Amino acid sequence: VSNLQGPRYVSPAPNGGFVVSEECGDVKVFTSSRKLLCSLSSKYGHRFGNPAGVCIDEDGSILVADEQRRTVHLFPEHGAPVCLVSAGLRRPAGVACSSFGHLFVADAGENCVKVFKYRVRPP
Repeated sequence: VSNLQGPRYVSPAPNGGFVVSEECGDVKVFTSSRKLLCSLSSKYGHRFGNPAGVCIDEDGSILVADEQRRTVHLFPEHGAPVCLVSAGLRRPAGVACSSFGHLFVADAGENCVKVFKYRVRPP
């Protein structure tokens, strides 16, 4: 896949595709055939500061850490984005989520991994 603007983090998607964050301020979703499916900033009208870590949860939602805005947002397949973490992060970099609804955020500003519960319904 070429023509990316400073690719940073990548995560596989359940459908065989993948998600890539770009340092220019966007996150792009690709199909299994490596064709651009969408840009999150265009699809949701969301403005990123400096998107970093990306991951996909069990529901197919995309989670994105934003280093500049110090947030983590969830982008559901349908509906509006949800800010999961808006305080307590200095420089969120990598993100991962578990099947138990835990969100792991590597905070490079504090040299630690922070764990959040973001889903209350059981898996």
